[in-house]
Amino acid sequence: MADQDWQAYLEAIDQADLTELEALRVEVLGRRGKLTEALRALSQLPPEARRESGQMLNRTKAAIEERLMSRRQTLAESALVQRLAEERVDLTLPGEPIALGHPHPLAMIQERLVSIFVAMGFQVALGPEVEDDWHNFEALNFPKDHPARDMQDSFTLASGGWLLRTHTSPVQIRAMRASAPGPLRIIAPGRVYRRDDDATHASAFHQIEGLVVDHGVSMAHLKATLATFVRELFGSKVAIRFRPSYFPFTEPSAELDVGCLFCGQKGCVLCSETGWLEVLGAGLVHPNVLLAGGYDPEAVTGFAFGLGIERLTMLYYQIPDVRILLQGDLQFLEQF
Repeated sequence: MADQDWQAYLEAIDQADLTELEALRVEVLGRRGKLTEALRALSQLPPEARRESGQMLNRTKAAIEERLMSRRQTLAESALVQRLAEERVDLTLPGEPIALGHPHPLAMIQERLVSIFVAMGFQVALGPEVEDDWHNFEALNFPKDHPARDMQDSFTLASGGWLLRTHTSPVQIRAMRASAPGPLRIIAPGRVYRRDDDATHASAFHQIEGLVVDHGVSMAHLKATLATFVRELFGSKVAIRFRPSYFPFTEPSAELDVGCLFCGQKGCVLCSETGWLEVLGAGLVHPNVLLAGGYDPEAVTGFAFGLGIERLTMLYYQIPDVRILLQGDLQFLEQF
Protein backbone atom coordinates (compact mmCIF):
# COMPACT_ATOMS: atom_id res chain seq x y z
CA MET A 1 0.00 0.00 0.00
CA ALA A 2 1.11 3.56 -0.75
CA ASP A 3 1.88 6.11 1.96
CA GLN A 4 -1.35 7.95 1.20
CA ASP A 5 -3.36 4.81 1.96
CA TRP A 6 -1.78 4.53 5.42
CA GLN A 7 -2.41 8.25 5.91
CA ALA A 8 -6.10 7.62 5.37
CA TYR A 9 -6.02 5.18 8.29
CA LEU A 10 -4.33 7.78 10.47
CA GLU A 11 -7.02 10.31 9.65
CA ALA A 12 -9.75 7.71 10.29
CA ILE A 13 -8.23 6.98 13.71
CA ASP A 14 -8.46 10.67 14.64
CA GLN A 15 -12.24 10.61 14.01
CA ALA A 16 -13.09 7.16 15.45
CA ASP A 17 -14.91 6.37 18.67
CA LEU A 18 -13.84 3.48 20.90
CA THR A 19 -15.70 0.85 18.91
CA GLU A 20 -14.45 2.14 15.54
CA LEU A 21 -10.95 2.49 16.98
CA GLU A 22 -10.80 -1.18 17.88
CA ALA A 23 -12.10 -2.13 14.44
CA LEU A 24 -9.39 -0.05 12.75
CA ARG A 25 -6.71 -1.59 14.96
CA VAL A 26 -7.78 -5.10 13.99
CA GLU A 27 -8.04 -4.13 10.33
CA VAL A 28 -4.53 -2.69 10.23
CA LEU A 29 -2.51 -4.37 13.01
CA GLY A 30 -4.45 -7.58 13.69
CA ARG A 31 -3.04 -11.02 12.88
CA ARG A 32 -4.49 -10.68 9.40
CA GLY A 33 -4.35 -6.91 9.28
CA LYS A 34 -3.17 -5.09 6.20
CA LEU A 35 0.01 -3.79 7.77
CA THR A 36 0.77 -7.18 9.29
CA GLU A 37 0.33 -8.86 5.89
CA ALA A 38 2.53 -6.23 4.24
CA LEU A 39 5.30 -6.91 6.75
CA ARG A 40 5.05 -10.65 6.08
CA ALA A 41 5.33 -10.04 2.34
CA LEU A 42 8.71 -8.32 2.72
CA SER A 43 10.48 -11.66 2.56
CA GLN A 44 9.43 -11.99 -1.07
CA LEU A 45 11.08 -8.71 -2.17
CA PRO A 46 14.67 -8.27 -3.40
CA PRO A 47 17.11 -7.24 -0.61
CA GLU A 48 17.34 -3.56 -1.58
CA ALA A 49 13.58 -3.13 -1.96
CA ARG A 50 13.01 -5.19 1.22
CA ARG A 51 15.12 -2.77 3.31
CA GLU A 52 13.43 0.35 1.96
CA SER A 53 9.90 -1.03 2.23
CA GLY A 54 10.64 -2.46 5.71
CA GLN A 55 11.78 0.90 7.03
CA MET A 56 8.67 2.58 5.60
CA LEU A 57 6.32 -0.04 7.03
CA ASN A 58 7.95 0.07 10.49
CA ARG A 59 7.63 3.86 10.55
CA THR A 60 4.00 3.50 9.51
CA LYS A 61 3.33 0.88 12.22
CA ALA A 62 4.90 3.08 14.91
CA ALA A 63 2.86 6.07 13.74
CA ILE A 64 -0.39 4.08 13.74
CA GLU A 65 0.29 2.61 17.20
CA GLU A 66 1.09 6.07 18.60
CA ARG A 67 -2.02 7.54 16.97
CA LEU A 68 -4.18 4.72 18.40
CA MET A 69 -2.79 5.30 21.91
CA SER A 70 -3.26 9.08 21.62
CA ARG A 71 -6.86 8.64 20.44
CA ARG A 72 -7.66 6.23 23.30
CA GLN A 73 -6.28 8.72 25.84
CA THR A 74 -8.27 11.55 24.27
CA LEU A 75 -11.48 9.50 24.36
CA ALA A 76 -10.81 8.45 28.01
CA GLU A 77 -10.24 12.05 29.09
CA SER A 78 -13.36 13.16 27.29
CA ALA A 79 -15.39 10.41 28.99
CA LEU A 80 -13.98 11.43 32.39
CA VAL A 81 -14.88 15.06 31.82
CA GLN A 82 -18.39 14.06 30.83
CA ARG A 83 -18.74 11.79 33.88
CA LEU A 84 -17.52 14.51 36.21
CA ALA A 85 -20.04 16.89 34.70
CA GLU A 86 -22.85 14.37 35.13
CA GLU A 87 -21.83 13.31 38.65
CA ARG A 88 -20.82 16.74 39.92
CA VAL A 89 -21.12 17.22 43.65
CA ASP A 90 -22.37 20.60 44.76
CA LEU A 91 -20.01 21.42 47.63
CA THR A 92 -22.14 24.41 48.58
CA LEU A 93 -24.98 22.15 49.77
CA PRO A 94 -25.11 21.58 53.53
CA GLY A 95 -23.82 18.17 54.58
CA GLU A 96 -25.74 15.64 56.59
CA PRO A 97 -25.48 16.46 60.31
CA ILE A 98 -23.29 14.19 62.44
CA ALA A 99 -24.87 13.07 65.67
CA LEU A 100 -22.45 14.11 68.41
CA GLY A 101 -22.51 12.68 71.89
CA HIS A 102 -22.38 14.70 75.07
CA PRO A 103 -21.41 14.06 78.70
CA HIS A 104 -23.63 11.84 80.82
CA PRO A 105 -25.57 13.76 83.49
CA LEU A 106 -23.54 11.99 86.18
CA ALA A 107 -20.32 13.17 84.53
CA MET A 108 -21.68 16.71 84.24
CA ILE A 109 -22.63 16.85 87.91
CA GLN A 110 -19.30 15.33 88.99
CA GLU A 111 -17.43 17.94 86.97
CA ARG A 112 -19.59 20.64 88.52
CA LEU A 113 -18.95 19.37 92.05
CA VAL A 114 -15.22 19.09 91.48
CA SER A 115 -15.05 22.62 90.09
CA ILE A 116 -16.84 24.03 93.16
CA PHE A 117 -14.45 22.36 95.60
CA VAL A 118 -11.36 23.14 93.54
CA ALA A 119 -12.40 26.80 93.60
CA MET A 120 -12.47 26.49 97.41
CA GLY A 121 -8.86 25.27 97.46
CA PHE A 122 -9.28 21.49 97.41
CA GLN A 123 -7.07 19.20 95.35
CA VAL A 124 -8.34 16.09 93.54
CA ALA A 125 -7.01 12.74 94.79
CA LEU A 126 -7.68 9.33 93.24
CA GLY A 127 -7.26 5.75 94.41
CA PRO A 128 -7.83 2.12 93.35
CA GLU A 129 -11.32 0.64 93.09
CA VAL A 130 -10.09 -2.74 94.40
CA GLU A 131 -9.04 -2.26 98.01
CA ASP A 132 -7.73 -4.30 100.91
CA ASP A 133 -9.70 -4.61 104.12
CA TRP A 134 -7.31 -2.39 106.09
CA HIS A 135 -7.68 0.68 103.87
CA ASN A 136 -11.41 0.19 103.27
CA PHE A 137 -12.45 -0.58 106.87
CA GLU A 138 -9.90 -0.95 109.65
CA ALA A 139 -7.95 2.26 109.03
CA LEU A 140 -11.29 4.09 108.99
CA ASN A 141 -12.22 2.82 112.46
CA PHE A 142 -14.24 -0.18 111.25
CA PRO A 143 -12.72 -2.99 113.36
CA LYS A 144 -13.43 -6.57 112.32
CA ASP A 145 -16.92 -7.70 113.35
CA HIS A 146 -17.94 -4.08 114.00
CA PRO A 147 -21.72 -3.66 113.43
CA ALA A 148 -21.11 -0.59 111.26
CA ARG A 149 -19.75 -2.87 108.52
CA ASP A 150 -23.32 -4.02 107.95
CA MET A 151 -24.06 -0.52 106.64
CA GLN A 152 -21.72 -1.19 103.71
CA ASP A 153 -22.53 -4.69 102.44
CA SER A 154 -19.61 -5.28 100.11
CA PHE A 155 -18.48 -7.35 97.14
CA THR A 156 -15.50 -9.43 98.25
CA LEU A 157 -13.08 -11.06 95.81
CA ALA A 158 -12.42 -14.80 95.71
CA SER A 159 -8.70 -14.28 96.39
CA GLY A 160 -9.57 -13.21 99.95
CA GLY A 161 -8.69 -10.03 101.78
CA TRP A 162 -9.68 -7.87 98.82
CA LEU A 163 -12.97 -6.21 97.94
CA LEU A 164 -14.50 -3.61 95.66
CA ARG A 165 -14.27 -0.43 97.69
CA THR A 166 -17.53 0.55 99.36
CA HIS A 167 -16.66 4.26 99.55
CA THR A 168 -13.88 6.59 98.43
CA SER A 169 -12.72 7.06 102.03
CA PRO A 170 -9.69 4.75 101.49
CA VAL A 171 -8.30 7.55 99.31
CA GLN A 172 -8.31 9.73 102.42
CA ILE A 173 -6.04 7.25 104.24
CA ARG A 174 -3.67 7.00 101.27
CA ALA A 175 -3.54 10.79 100.92
CA MET A 176 -2.92 11.31 104.64
CA ARG A 177 -0.10 8.79 104.75
CA ALA A 178 1.49 10.51 101.76
CA SER A 179 1.14 14.02 103.25
CA ALA A 180 1.60 13.63 107.04
CA PRO A 181 2.38 15.65 109.05
CA GLY A 182 1.57 18.57 106.74
CA PRO A 183 -1.84 20.18 106.11
CA LEU A 184 -4.17 18.46 103.69
CA ARG A 185 -7.24 19.50 101.71
CA ILE A 186 -8.49 16.99 99.14
CA ILE A 187 -11.59 15.69 97.43
CA ALA A 188 -11.75 12.10 96.19
CA PRO A 189 -14.26 11.40 93.38
CA GLY A 190 -14.78 7.88 92.06
CA ARG A 191 -16.90 4.79 91.58
CA VAL A 192 -17.82 2.61 94.57
CA TYR A 193 -19.74 -0.64 95.02
CA ARG A 194 -22.34 -1.92 97.49
CA ARG A 195 -25.00 -4.59 97.36
CA ASP A 196 -27.94 -2.18 96.97
CA ASP A 197 -30.60 -1.95 94.28
CA ASP A 198 -33.69 0.21 94.72
CA ALA A 199 -35.14 3.51 93.52
CA THR A 200 -32.52 5.58 95.34
CA HIS A 201 -29.53 3.18 95.45
CA ALA A 202 -27.52 1.20 92.90
CA SER A 203 -24.91 -1.52 93.32
CA ALA A 204 -22.32 0.60 91.50
CA PHE A 205 -22.42 4.33 92.07
CA HIS A 206 -20.21 7.40 92.44
CA GLN A 207 -19.07 9.38 95.44
CA ILE A 208 -17.06 12.45 96.24
CA GLU A 209 -15.45 12.59 99.63
CA GLY A 210 -13.61 15.53 101.10
CA LEU A 211 -10.96 15.79 103.79
CA VAL A 212 -9.29 18.70 105.51
CA VAL A 213 -6.53 18.19 108.10
CA ASP A 214 -4.73 21.10 109.74
CA HIS A 215 -4.22 22.88 113.03
CA GLY A 216 -7.37 24.22 114.65
CA VAL A 217 -9.92 22.76 112.22
CA SER A 218 -13.38 22.82 113.83
CA MET A 219 -17.01 21.99 113.21
CA ALA A 220 -17.54 25.64 112.27
CA HIS A 221 -15.15 25.23 109.33
CA LEU A 222 -17.03 22.13 108.22
CA LYS A 223 -20.43 23.81 108.35
CA ALA A 224 -19.23 26.89 106.50
CA THR A 225 -17.59 24.79 103.78
CA LEU A 226 -20.65 22.60 103.19
CA ALA A 227 -23.12 25.49 103.33
CA THR A 228 -21.07 27.32 100.71
CA PHE A 229 -20.95 24.21 98.55
CA VAL A 230 -24.70 23.47 98.72
CA ARG A 231 -25.72 27.05 97.99
CA GLU A 232 -23.24 27.24 95.13
CA LEU A 233 -24.83 24.13 93.62
CA PHE A 234 -28.54 24.66 94.31
CA GLY A 235 -28.72 28.43 94.73
CA SER A 236 -28.62 30.81 97.65
CA LYS A 237 -32.29 30.31 98.57
CA VAL A 238 -32.13 26.56 99.23
CA ALA A 239 -32.94 25.61 102.81
CA ILE A 240 -30.30 23.55 104.63
CA ARG A 241 -30.02 21.94 108.04
CA PHE A 242 -27.48 19.90 109.98
CA ARG A 243 -28.58 17.11 112.28
CA PRO A 244 -26.61 14.71 114.46
CA SER A 245 -25.68 11.33 113.00
CA TYR A 246 -23.16 8.53 113.39
CA PHE A 247 -20.23 7.43 111.24
CA PRO A 248 -17.34 5.30 112.53
CA PHE A 249 -14.70 7.55 110.99
CA THR A 250 -15.96 10.90 112.36
CA GLU A 251 -16.79 12.18 115.84
CA PRO A 252 -18.94 14.19 116.20
CA SER A 253 -20.88 13.34 113.04
CA ALA A 254 -23.67 15.10 111.21
CA GLU A 255 -25.85 14.83 108.14
CA LEU A 256 -26.76 17.73 105.92
CA ASP A 257 -30.27 17.98 104.48
CA VAL A 258 -31.69 20.35 101.89
CA GLY A 259 -35.27 21.42 101.49
CA CYS A 260 -37.01 19.01 99.11
CA LEU A 261 -36.56 20.33 95.58
CA PHE A 262 -39.39 18.15 94.27
CA CYS A 263 -42.20 19.51 96.42
CA GLY A 264 -40.80 22.78 97.78
CA GLN A 265 -40.81 21.34 101.33
CA LYS A 266 -44.55 20.67 101.24
CA GLY A 267 -44.01 16.94 101.66
CA CYS A 268 -44.00 14.21 99.02
CA VAL A 269 -43.18 10.53 98.51
CA LEU A 270 -39.51 11.22 97.72
CA CYS A 271 -38.91 13.17 100.93
CA SER A 272 -41.14 10.82 102.97
CA GLU A 273 -43.49 13.74 103.61
CA THR A 274 -40.80 15.48 105.70
CA GLY A 275 -39.92 18.28 103.29
CA TRP A 276 -36.20 17.43 103.63
CA LEU A 277 -33.78 15.33 101.59
CA GLU A 278 -30.48 13.97 102.89
CA VAL A 279 -27.52 15.16 100.82
CA LEU A 280 -24.34 14.10 102.60
CA GLY A 281 -22.73 12.90 105.78
CA ALA A 282 -19.88 14.65 107.52
CA GLY A 283 -18.05 15.20 110.79
CA LEU A 284 -14.74 15.82 112.47
CA VAL A 285 -12.15 13.15 111.68
CA HIS A 286 -11.98 10.48 114.38
CA PRO A 287 -8.63 10.38 116.25
CA ASN A 288 -8.18 6.71 115.27
CA VAL A 289 -8.41 7.67 111.60
CA LEU A 290 -5.85 10.44 112.08
CA LEU A 291 -3.50 7.93 113.71
CA ALA A 292 -3.99 5.46 110.83
CA GLY A 293 -3.18 8.28 108.42
CA GLY A 294 0.05 9.11 110.20
CA TYR A 295 -1.11 12.24 112.04
CA ASP A 296 -0.96 13.09 115.74
CA PRO A 297 -4.57 13.72 116.90
CA GLU A 298 -3.21 15.81 119.75
CA ALA A 299 -1.58 18.22 117.30
CA VAL A 300 -4.06 18.46 114.40
CA THR A 301 -7.76 18.07 113.74
CA GLY A 302 -9.76 17.70 110.57
CA PHE A 303 -13.15 17.30 109.01
CA ALA A 304 -14.44 14.94 106.36
CA PHE A 305 -17.59 14.62 104.29
CA GLY A 306 -18.97 12.26 101.70
CA LEU A 307 -21.78 12.60 99.18
CA GLY A 308 -23.29 10.46 96.44
CA ILE A 309 -23.12 11.92 92.96
CA GLU A 310 -26.21 9.98 91.88
CA ARG A 311 -28.18 11.45 94.77
CA LEU A 312 -27.14 15.00 93.88
CA THR A 313 -27.84 14.37 90.20
CA MET A 314 -31.35 13.24 91.11
CA LEU A 315 -31.87 16.39 93.18
CA TYR A 316 -30.29 18.75 90.66
CA TYR A 317 -32.32 17.46 87.70
CA GLN A 318 -35.29 16.27 89.80
CA ILE A 319 -35.05 12.65 88.66
CA PRO A 320 -37.31 10.34 90.71
CA ASP A 321 -35.48 7.02 90.18
CA VAL A 322 -31.69 6.62 90.28
CA ARG A 323 -31.76 3.45 88.17
CA ILE A 324 -32.72 5.32 85.01
CA LEU A 325 -29.29 7.00 85.09
CA LEU A 326 -27.66 3.61 84.48
CA GLN A 327 -29.98 2.14 81.83
CA GLY A 328 -28.50 3.86 78.76
CA ASP A 329 -31.92 5.13 77.66
CA LEU A 330 -31.13 7.64 74.90
CA GLN A 331 -34.61 9.16 75.03
CA PHE A 332 -33.90 10.04 78.66
CA LEU A 333 -30.22 11.01 78.28
CA GLU A 334 -30.78 13.29 75.27
CA GLN A 335 -32.71 15.69 77.52
CA PHE A 336 -29.48 16.85 79.15
